[in-house]
This record gives sequence, C-alpha cells and structure tokens, in this order.
Amino acid sequence: MPKRVDHNLRRLQIAEALWRIAASRGLEEVSMRQVAAEAGVSTRLVQYYFETRERLLVEALALRNEHDRKRIEGRLPEGASLRDAIRVLLLGLLPLDEESRQSTLIQLAYGVRAVNDPLLAEHVIRPSKPGLDELVTELLAGAQAAGQLHEGLELMREAGTLLALSNGMSYDVLMGMRSADDAIALVDYNLRRVFLSEAT
Repeated sequence: MPKRVDHNLRRLQIAEALWRIAASRGLEEVSMRQVAAEAGVSTRLVQYYFETRERLLVEALALRNEHDRKRIEGRLPEGASLRDAIRVLLLGLLPLDEESRQSTLIQLAYGVRAVNDPLLAEHVIRPSKPGLDELVTELLAGAQAAGQLHEGLELMREAGTLLALSNGMSYDVLMGMRSADDAIALVDYNLRRVFLSEAT
C-alpha cells in the first residue's frame, strides 16, 4: 500500500525552508532550486506544490503570517483584558526571542523584495497592514465603550501610532540599538498614555 502523504505538512516543510533562507540570506536571489535544496526535496516537488517562484514567495509568507498569528494568540492569557490583548500583539511584533527574531528577519526580507516587486507588494505586504490597524482599532473601540480609555482619542490614529511604534522599534532591537527591556517599556508607556490607569 503506498505511503499516504500529508500535503499540508509537505507545503509547510517547503515554506519553512524559504523562511530560513529569507532570515539568513534575504530573498533577492532566492530560487526554487535553492529552496528545494534547503528543504531536502526535489525542485520538481517544489514546483508541484507552488508552481512558480512568485506563488512560492506569496504563499510562504501567507503561511508565515498565519504561524505568527497563532504564536501571538498563544501568548494571550485566558480571560485577558483588552489592554493585555493589545500589549501581547504589540510585543509579539518585536524580536524579543528567537522565533520572533526570525519573523522580523523574514518580514524585512520580504519588505526589501517588495520595494521592487509590485505583485508582492500589492498582494502580500500592503494588505497585511490594514488588517492589523483594524484589529487594534477594534480592540481600542471595545476598551473605549467600557470606559477604559482617556477621552478625546482618535482610535484609528492611536492604533496606527501603537503599531508604528512596535514596527519601528523592531529594527532597533534587531540591530542592538535598543534593548528589549527599553522596547517593552516604551510599549507600556504608550499604553498608559491611551488607557486609564485603573483599566483592566
């Protein structure tokens, strides 16, 4: 009886190989042959699952984004407050451990590639930002409805500011220009600026 193949696992195996290349060498010169070698599979198998280099790049990042979403959600304590949910999200975007460091390197590699790749920018990079903005805005709106925020805040602007803070500090932490403790302290400072001190 032929061995049953887990196609989702095989696709993930190939995507993980691309992630490792992206984190260590970037994506400018990446090829399906290089990804196949890194994954320990044939180039034909990579082509079978992803067909083209462009699809491989797009779908591998989509898989990584889903991986990161589950990673961040997994750090949220049961019964966490809206403030804690936003804090976990913001800290999850920072390279504070090896896994989140790899995610930051992958996102940077894709960002560099997307500058000169309109398809990648249009279908992968740009759509991800509004999603996070909307999520944080929604969480802030819930906190506002519960009377947990300072008055007079523009929620969309505050969401954008908080996300820009974490995204902007990622490079500084990665390069050792800012310590992890300092980055966490800045996130907490800005949450205190938005949330009332007694908010839970």
